[in-house]
Amino acid sequence: MTPKDSLKTAIGGLRTNKSRSALTILGIVIGITAIILVMSVSQGATDLILAQVQGIGSRTITVEPGREPRGPSEFGSIFTTSLRDREVKAIKNPALVRGVSEVAPSVISTATILFQGETKNANILGTTPSIADILEIQPEKGSFFTTTDVRSRTSVAIIGSEVKEELFGPSDAVGETIKVGGRNFKVIGVFAPVGQKGFFNIDKQVIIPVSTAQQYLLGISHYNIILVKSESEIMVERTARDIRLTLRELHNITDPEKDDFHVHTQADIAERVGTITGILTALLVSVAAISLVVGGIGIMNIMLVSVTERTREIGLRKALGATEKDIMIQFLLESVFLTLAGGIIGIVFGAILSFATAIILSRFLDLAWTFTFPISAALLGLGIAASVGLIFGLYPARQASLKSPIEALRYE
Repeated sequence: MTPKDSLKTAIGGLRTNKSRSALTILGIVIGITAIILVMSVSQGATDLILAQVQGIGSRTITVEPGREPRGPSEFGSIFTTSLRDREVKAIKNPALVRGVSEVAPSVISTATILFQGETKNANILGTTPSIADILEIQPEKGSFFTTTDVRSRTSVAIIGSEVKEELFGPSDAVGETIKVGGRNFKVIGVFAPVGQKGFFNIDKQVIIPVSTAQQYLLGISHYNIILVKSESEIMVERTARDIRLTLRELHNITDPEKDDFHVHTQADIAERVGTITGILTALLVSVAAISLVVGGIGIMNIMLVSVTERTREIGLRKALGATEKDIMIQFLLESVFLTLAGGIIGIVFGAILSFATAIILSRFLDLAWTFTFPISAALLGLGIAASVGLIFGLYPARQASLKSPIEALRYE
């Protein structure tokens, strides 16, 4: 029997029981759809996070207190008070750290903002004027506070576009007085809609002098984060290394494993994000693949039933000269066709659901989410589908090929 004849026979066998064939591939369709959806959403999430991280520029280095968490039990270390004024002075010292352009020691908090009966919960960023250069942000109206304001602990604030809209509406906010954490602050600037800049959503932010935030709002003398901008991209890694060495010497640390701070470049963060999302994707794909195994078992069961039902057909074909190999190829092809059809339908459904998910996340959750169709996931899905058909169709095909033609023709 030629391959063409085997192909026609296999397709004819599947057409005979269309409803059963459609129900048989349901597990494969669900499994492939899940894999496509998981990989698409995972890639979209990775792109979104990386876009936000890279929003603070490739020359930016972040210094945070505490040892970098390597497990749930170590997250408490990030609340240490290891970053203070002496660390900032050391980082600014060109004799100790080379290639530093700007340094912005900062504290982060949340507070309720009040203006004439209107209230809003906003993110508070206490920082220095250097943040404007690091994040590349400038008020659309008004001006940024100065280093004099930081030294004097002046109660001034620059607000994001969402904060301004909710508190002031169409009115001009510059020159008005708002209450932040129970203290009066004069609004000296308003940002245009900017969105996410690294760790900060500028639209929802209230930026005040770091010294004011430390003394009047938080009652602390340490920093939550220090943002450092390198002079050039070439200098980033050297600057980050100098910061680590300088802080270790300052804190009398000889073992890097005992660092009470952690330093990251944007390349480091991007690599970590890729690793984390990759692991999560692999985990979720593994879970989704279980349905493929279930679907494969279903196909094997249906094919065994089909072999039993078509015993006389098998006997007749053997009596007319079909070999065991011909019978085996026919049933294997039927099994592979079933799973491939399920794989193609699953890819289509997966793409539709991924597109719908991207629209929902971007429009209703106001995220800069982009639809991504992973070609690798489609190829993986087709490969898995064909493999499942081959593996789970092998036993029924073998059982069919071993039937005796005489006994098969006598089968009722």
